[in-house]
Amino acid sequence: MATLSISGVRKAFGATQVLHGIDLEVADGEMIVVVGASGCGKSTLLRIVAGLESPTSGTVRIDGRDVTALEPADRDIAMVFQNYALYPHMSVFENMSYGLRIRGLPKDEIRRRVQEAADMLEIGALLDRKPRQLSGGQRQRVAMGRAVVREPKLFLFDEPLSNLDAKLRVQMRAEIRKLQKRLGVTSLFVTHDQTEAMTLGDRLVVMHQGRAAQIASPMEVWGTPADTYVAGFIGSPAMNFLAGRVTPGGDGVTLKAGPTLALNLPGAIAGSDVMLGIRPEHLAPDAHGLPMIVDLVEPLGSETVIHGRLPGGEVLTARLPIPASGIGATLPLTLPAGRLHLFAADGTRIGAA
Repeated sequence: MATLSISGVRKAFGATQVLHGIDLEVADGEMIVVVGASGCGKSTLLRIVAGLESPTSGTVRIDGRDVTALEPADRDIAMVFQNYALYPHMSVFENMSYGLRIRGLPKDEIRRRVQEAADMLEIGALLDRKPRQLSGGQRQRVAMGRAVVREPKLFLFDEPLSNLDAKLRVQMRAEIRKLQKRLGVTSLFVTHDQTEAMTLGDRLVVMHQGRAAQIASPMEVWGTPADTYVAGFIGSPAMNFLAGRVTPGGDGVTLKAGPTLALNLPGAIAGSDVMLGIRPEHLAPDAHGLPMIVDLVEPLGSETVIHGRLPGGEVLTARLPIPASGIGATLPLTLPAGRLHLFAADGTRIGAA
Protein backbone atom coordinates (compact mmCIF):
# COMPACT_ATOMS: atom_id res chain seq x y z
CA MET A 1 0.00 0.00 0.00
CA ALA A 2 2.03 2.98 1.25
CA THR A 3 4.31 4.46 3.84
CA LEU A 4 3.79 7.80 5.59
CA SER A 5 6.64 10.07 6.66
CA ILE A 6 6.10 13.20 8.78
CA SER A 7 9.26 15.25 9.24
CA GLY A 8 9.68 18.31 11.46
CA VAL A 9 6.03 19.37 11.12
CA ARG A 10 5.23 22.56 12.95
CA LYS A 11 2.03 24.58 12.92
CA ALA A 12 1.25 28.02 14.31
CA PHE A 13 -1.99 29.96 14.21
CA GLY A 14 -0.76 33.51 14.57
CA ALA A 15 1.33 33.68 17.73
CA THR A 16 -0.03 30.37 19.02
CA GLN A 17 2.23 27.40 18.33
CA VAL A 18 0.07 24.28 18.02
CA LEU A 19 2.61 21.71 16.82
CA HIS A 20 6.25 21.87 17.91
CA GLY A 21 8.04 19.65 15.41
CA ILE A 22 6.48 16.23 14.89
CA ASP A 23 8.52 13.38 13.40
CA LEU A 24 6.83 10.08 12.59
CA GLU A 25 7.54 7.17 10.27
CA VAL A 26 4.59 4.89 9.52
CA ALA A 27 5.31 1.53 7.91
CA ASP A 28 3.31 0.01 5.07
CA GLY A 29 0.06 -1.43 6.47
CA GLU A 30 0.62 -0.08 9.98
CA MET A 31 -2.19 1.36 12.12
CA ILE A 32 -0.95 4.37 14.10
CA VAL A 33 -3.24 5.88 16.73
CA VAL A 34 -2.66 9.51 17.73
CA VAL A 35 -4.10 9.99 21.21
CA GLY A 36 -4.23 12.88 23.63
CA ALA A 37 -6.44 15.31 25.50
CA SER A 38 -8.42 18.06 23.79
CA GLY A 39 -6.18 20.82 22.46
CA CYS A 40 -3.00 18.72 22.25
CA GLY A 41 -2.69 19.12 18.46
CA LYS A 42 -3.71 15.63 17.30
CA SER A 43 -6.51 16.76 14.96
CA THR A 44 -4.31 19.51 13.53
CA LEU A 45 -1.68 16.89 12.71
CA LEU A 46 -4.27 14.73 10.95
CA ARG A 47 -5.59 17.69 8.97
CA ILE A 48 -2.04 18.50 7.82
CA VAL A 49 -1.58 14.91 6.60
CA ALA A 50 -4.95 15.15 4.83
CA GLY A 51 -4.06 18.47 3.19
CA LEU A 52 -6.82 20.37 4.97
CA GLU A 53 -4.20 22.49 6.78
CA SER A 54 -0.77 23.61 5.62
CA PRO A 55 2.16 23.20 8.03
CA THR A 56 4.14 26.26 9.04
CA SER A 57 7.22 24.14 8.35
CA GLY A 58 8.11 20.49 7.77
CA THR A 59 7.17 17.91 5.16
CA VAL A 60 4.64 15.12 4.65
CA ARG A 61 5.51 12.24 2.32
CA ILE A 62 3.23 9.41 1.22
CA ASP A 63 5.08 6.48 -0.34
CA GLY A 64 8.15 8.67 -0.65
CA ARG A 65 6.34 11.41 -2.60
CA ASP A 66 6.33 14.88 -1.06
CA VAL A 67 2.64 15.81 -0.76
CA THR A 68 3.07 18.79 1.57
CA ALA A 69 1.81 21.30 -1.01
CA LEU A 70 -0.71 19.05 -2.76
CA GLU A 71 -4.48 19.38 -2.52
CA PRO A 72 -6.35 16.63 -0.60
CA ALA A 73 -7.74 15.19 -3.84
CA ASP A 74 -4.20 14.63 -5.15
CA ARG A 75 -2.89 12.71 -2.12
CA ASP A 76 -4.66 9.36 -2.69
CA ILE A 77 -6.14 9.29 0.81
CA ALA A 78 -9.57 8.54 2.26
CA MET A 79 -10.89 10.13 5.44
CA VAL A 80 -13.57 8.96 7.87
CA PHE A 81 -15.02 11.80 9.94
CA GLN A 82 -16.63 12.01 13.37
CA ASN A 83 -19.94 13.26 11.95
CA TYR A 84 -20.08 10.74 9.03
CA ALA A 85 -20.31 13.59 6.41
CA LEU A 86 -22.91 11.75 4.31
CA TYR A 87 -25.04 13.49 1.67
CA PRO A 88 -28.59 13.34 3.10
CA HIS A 89 -30.32 13.42 -0.30
CA MET A 90 -28.31 10.49 -1.67
CA SER A 91 -28.87 6.78 -1.09
CA VAL A 92 -26.24 4.62 0.60
CA PHE A 93 -25.12 3.37 -2.82
CA GLU A 94 -24.85 6.93 -4.15
CA ASN A 95 -22.90 8.08 -1.08
CA MET A 96 -20.44 5.20 -1.35
CA SER A 97 -20.00 5.55 -5.11
CA TYR A 98 -19.83 9.35 -5.31
CA GLY A 99 -16.05 9.63 -5.33
CA LEU A 100 -15.73 6.89 -7.94
CA ARG A 101 -18.30 8.56 -10.19
CA ILE A 102 -16.42 11.86 -9.93
CA ARG A 103 -13.27 10.03 -11.07
CA GLY A 104 -15.13 8.65 -14.07
CA LEU A 105 -14.79 4.93 -13.33
CA PRO A 106 -16.91 2.54 -15.42
CA LYS A 107 -20.34 1.76 -13.96
CA ASP A 108 -19.61 -1.97 -13.69
CA GLU A 109 -16.41 -1.27 -11.73
CA ILE A 110 -18.24 1.16 -9.43
CA ARG A 111 -21.00 -1.37 -8.71
CA ARG A 112 -18.47 -4.13 -8.07
CA ARG A 113 -16.47 -2.04 -5.60
CA VAL A 114 -19.54 -0.76 -3.76
CA GLN A 115 -21.09 -4.23 -3.50
CA GLU A 116 -17.83 -5.78 -2.21
CA ALA A 117 -17.41 -3.06 0.42
CA ALA A 118 -21.07 -3.26 1.44
CA ASP A 119 -20.88 -7.02 1.86
CA MET A 120 -17.68 -6.68 3.87
CA LEU A 121 -19.34 -4.14 6.18
CA GLU A 122 -22.67 -6.01 6.31
CA ILE A 123 -24.69 -3.15 4.82
CA GLY A 124 -25.56 -4.82 1.50
CA ALA A 125 -29.27 -4.67 2.33
CA LEU A 126 -29.13 -0.91 2.98
CA LEU A 127 -27.85 0.36 -0.38
CA ASP A 128 -31.19 1.90 -1.38
CA ARG A 129 -31.81 3.70 1.92
CA LYS A 130 -31.13 7.35 2.75
CA PRO A 131 -28.89 8.30 5.71
CA ARG A 132 -31.90 9.45 7.77
CA GLN A 133 -33.21 5.87 7.69
CA LEU A 134 -30.00 4.49 9.26
CA SER A 135 -28.78 4.12 12.82
CA GLY A 136 -25.55 5.77 13.95
CA GLY A 137 -23.60 2.55 13.56
CA GLN A 138 -24.97 1.98 10.06
CA ARG A 139 -24.07 5.53 9.04
CA GLN A 140 -20.53 4.97 10.27
CA ARG A 141 -20.30 1.78 8.23
CA VAL A 142 -21.43 3.71 5.16
CA ALA A 143 -18.75 6.34 5.83
CA MET A 144 -16.13 3.60 6.10
CA GLY A 145 -17.47 1.93 2.97
CA ARG A 146 -17.12 5.17 1.05
CA ALA A 147 -13.45 5.24 2.08
CA VAL A 148 -12.88 1.55 1.29
CA VAL A 149 -14.22 1.69 -2.29
CA ARG A 150 -11.64 4.32 -3.21
CA GLU A 151 -8.83 1.82 -2.50
CA PRO A 152 -6.59 4.63 -1.20
CA LYS A 153 -2.98 4.47 -0.12
CA LEU A 154 -3.81 5.93 3.28
CA PHE A 155 -6.81 5.84 5.63
CA LEU A 156 -7.33 8.78 8.01
CA PHE A 157 -9.80 8.44 10.89
CA ASP A 158 -10.86 11.59 12.76
CA GLU A 159 -12.49 10.38 16.01
CA PRO A 160 -15.02 8.30 14.02
CA LEU A 161 -16.58 6.62 17.07
CA SER A 162 -17.23 9.69 19.23
CA ASN A 163 -20.93 9.95 18.33
CA LEU A 164 -21.76 6.32 19.11
CA ASP A 165 -23.03 4.85 22.36
CA ALA A 166 -20.69 2.76 24.54
CA LYS A 167 -21.82 -0.69 23.32
CA LEU A 168 -21.69 0.31 19.66
CA ARG A 169 -18.26 1.88 20.11
CA VAL A 170 -16.87 -1.45 21.27
CA GLN A 171 -18.42 -3.24 18.30
CA MET A 172 -17.29 -0.68 15.73
CA ARG A 173 -13.80 -0.56 17.25
CA ALA A 174 -13.41 -4.27 16.60
CA GLU A 175 -14.81 -3.94 13.09
CA ILE A 176 -12.44 -1.10 12.18
CA ARG A 177 -9.44 -3.11 13.37
CA LYS A 178 -10.52 -6.25 11.49
CA LEU A 179 -11.20 -4.21 8.36
CA GLN A 180 -7.83 -2.45 8.51
CA LYS A 181 -6.00 -5.76 9.01
CA ARG A 182 -7.94 -7.40 6.19
CA LEU A 183 -7.25 -4.58 3.73
CA GLY A 184 -3.70 -3.90 4.94
CA VAL A 185 -4.13 -0.16 4.40
CA THR A 186 -1.74 2.18 6.19
CA SER A 187 -3.87 4.12 8.67
CA LEU A 188 -3.71 7.13 10.98
CA PHE A 189 -6.44 7.16 13.64
CA VAL A 190 -7.04 10.14 15.95
CA THR A 191 -8.87 9.75 19.26
CA HIS A 192 -9.01 11.12 22.79
CA ASP A 193 -10.13 7.71 24.09
CA GLN A 194 -7.27 5.70 25.57
CA THR A 195 -9.18 2.40 25.30
CA GLU A 196 -9.60 2.93 21.55
CA ALA A 197 -5.91 3.78 21.33
CA MET A 198 -4.74 0.70 23.24
CA THR A 199 -6.94 -1.73 21.31
CA LEU A 200 -6.58 -0.31 17.80
CA GLY A 201 -2.99 0.80 17.38
CA ASP A 202 0.11 -1.10 16.30
CA ARG A 203 1.83 1.93 17.80
CA LEU A 204 0.60 4.98 19.70
CA VAL A 205 1.60 8.62 19.39
CA VAL A 206 0.75 10.18 22.75
CA MET A 207 0.42 13.92 22.17
CA HIS A 208 0.89 16.55 24.87
CA GLN A 209 0.89 20.30 24.26
CA GLY A 210 1.79 19.97 20.60
CA ARG A 211 4.59 17.45 21.08
CA ALA A 212 4.82 13.70 20.76
CA ALA A 213 5.41 12.74 24.39
CA GLN A 214 5.95 9.09 23.43
CA ILE A 215 5.78 6.94 20.30
CA ALA A 216 5.70 3.23 21.06
CA SER A 217 3.56 0.10 21.07
CA PRO A 218 0.49 0.18 23.33
CA MET A 219 2.00 -2.18 25.91
CA GLU A 220 5.30 -0.29 25.94
CA VAL A 221 3.44 2.97 26.56
CA TRP A 222 1.47 1.32 29.36
CA GLY A 223 4.42 -0.55 30.85
CA THR A 224 7.22 2.01 30.51
CA PRO A 225 5.66 5.47 30.12
CA ALA A 226 8.12 8.18 29.12
CA ASP A 227 6.92 10.73 31.66
CA THR A 228 4.24 11.42 34.26
CA TYR A 229 1.86 12.83 31.63
CA VAL A 230 1.88 9.62 29.59
CA ALA A 231 1.74 7.54 32.78
CA GLY A 232 -1.29 9.44 34.03
CA PHE A 233 -3.09 9.57 30.68
CA ILE A 234 -2.80 5.91 29.66
CA GLY A 235 -4.51 3.53 32.08
CA SER A 236 -7.86 3.55 33.85
CA PRO A 237 -8.03 4.49 36.63
CA ALA A 238 -4.98 6.71 36.22
CA MET A 239 -1.61 5.88 37.73
CA ASN A 240 -1.04 6.99 41.33
CA PHE A 241 1.84 9.36 42.06
CA LEU A 242 3.54 9.76 45.42
CA ALA A 243 6.13 12.44 46.09
CA GLY A 244 9.34 11.45 47.85
CA ARG A 245 13.07 11.96 48.14
CA VAL A 246 15.89 9.57 47.33
CA THR A 247 17.76 8.53 50.48
CA PRO A 248 21.31 9.85 51.02
CA GLY A 249 22.65 6.40 50.20
CA GLY A 250 20.61 6.21 47.01
CA ASP A 251 19.11 2.88 48.02
CA GLY A 252 15.50 3.92 48.62
CA VAL A 253 12.87 6.65 48.66
CA THR A 254 11.41 8.38 51.69
CA LEU A 255 7.81 9.22 50.88
CA LYS A 256 6.26 12.46 52.05
CA ALA A 257 3.56 10.14 53.36
CA GLY A 258 6.13 8.93 55.90
CA PRO A 259 7.78 5.56 55.31
CA THR A 260 11.03 4.85 53.50
CA LEU A 261 10.89 2.21 50.78
CA ALA A 262 14.06 0.21 50.11
CA LEU A 263 14.39 0.17 46.32
CA ASN A 264 16.91 -0.38 43.57
CA LEU A 265 17.17 3.03 41.89
CA PRO A 266 19.38 3.00 38.77
CA GLY A 267 19.91 6.54 37.54
CA ALA A 268 18.49 8.26 40.62
CA ILE A 269 20.54 10.96 42.35
CA ALA A 270 20.91 10.64 46.13
CA GLY A 271 18.92 13.32 47.92
CA SER A 272 16.89 14.32 44.84
CA ASP A 273 13.13 14.82 44.78
CA VAL A 274 11.28 12.16 42.81
CA MET A 275 7.80 10.87 42.04
CA LEU A 276 6.91 7.24 42.52
CA GLY A 277 4.17 5.93 40.26
CA ILE A 278 2.08 2.80 40.69
CA ARG A 279 -1.00 1.68 38.81
CA PRO A 280 -4.17 1.07 40.85
CA GLU A 281 -4.28 -2.59 39.81
CA HIS A 282 -0.79 -3.17 41.22
CA LEU A 283 -1.60 -2.07 44.76
CA ALA A 284 -2.21 -5.03 47.07
CA PRO A 285 -3.77 -5.42 50.53
CA ASP A 286 -1.13 -5.96 53.20
CA ALA A 287 -1.54 -5.65 56.96
CA HIS A 288 1.84 -3.87 57.14
CA GLY A 289 1.25 -1.57 54.15
CA LEU A 290 0.43 2.12 53.85
CA PRO A 291 -2.84 2.97 55.66
CA MET A 292 -5.30 4.32 53.08
CA ILE A 293 -8.48 5.89 54.47
CA VAL A 294 -11.35 4.93 52.14
CA ASP A 295 -13.30 7.89 50.70
CA LEU A 296 -15.23 6.26 47.84
CA VAL A 297 -16.05 2.72 46.74
CA GLU A 298 -16.97 1.78 43.15
CA PRO A 299 -18.10 -1.86 42.85
CA LEU A 300 -17.71 -3.09 39.28
CA GLY A 301 -18.67 -6.74 39.74
CA SER A 302 -15.45 -8.61 39.06
CA GLU A 303 -13.40 -5.95 40.85
CA THR A 304 -13.72 -2.91 43.07
CA VAL A 305 -12.18 0.52 42.58
CA ILE A 306 -11.41 2.19 45.89
CA HIS A 307 -10.51 5.87 46.22
CA GLY A 308 -8.86 7.13 49.38
CA ARG A 309 -6.07 9.12 50.95
CA LEU A 310 -2.99 8.52 53.04
CA PRO A 311 -2.51 10.21 56.43
CA GLY A 312 -0.36 12.87 54.75
CA GLY A 313 -3.21 13.76 52.39
CA GLU A 314 -1.89 12.03 49.26
CA VAL A 315 -4.71 10.72 47.06
CA LEU A 316 -4.60 7.04 46.17
CA THR A 317 -6.77 4.78 43.97
CA ALA A 318 -6.72 0.99 44.12
CA ARG A 319 -8.34 -1.55 41.81
CA LEU A 320 -8.77 -4.77 43.75
CA PRO A 321 -10.46 -8.12 43.07
CA ILE A 322 -11.93 -8.15 46.59
CA PRO A 323 -15.07 -6.89 48.34
CA ALA A 324 -14.60 -3.28 49.32
CA SER A 325 -13.99 -1.82 52.73
CA GLY A 326 -16.58 0.67 53.89
CA ILE A 327 -16.18 4.43 53.55
CA GLY A 328 -14.07 5.76 56.40
CA ALA A 329 -12.34 2.42 56.99
CA THR A 330 -8.57 2.05 56.87
CA LEU A 331 -7.26 -0.25 54.13
CA PRO A 332 -3.52 -1.08 54.38
CA LEU A 333 -1.93 -1.34 50.94
CA THR A 334 1.54 -2.37 49.86
CA LEU A 335 3.49 -0.98 46.89
CA PRO A 336 5.26 -3.94 45.23
CA ALA A 337 8.78 -2.79 44.33
CA GLY A 338 8.71 -4.50 40.95
CA ARG A 339 5.61 -2.56 39.94
CA LEU A 340 6.85 0.93 40.81
CA HIS A 341 7.81 3.59 38.27
CA LEU A 342 10.34 6.28 39.12
CA PHE A 343 10.15 9.80 37.71
CA ALA A 344 12.31 12.87 38.24
CA ALA A 345 10.83 16.03 39.74
CA ASP A 346 10.29 17.43 36.21
CA GLY A 347 8.20 14.39 35.30
CA THR A 348 10.66 12.54 33.05
CA ARG A 349 11.13 8.83 33.56
CA ILE A 350 14.18 7.64 35.47
CA GLY A 351 13.36 3.94 35.33
CA ALA A 352 11.50 1.13 37.02
CA ALA A 353 12.15 1.02 40.74
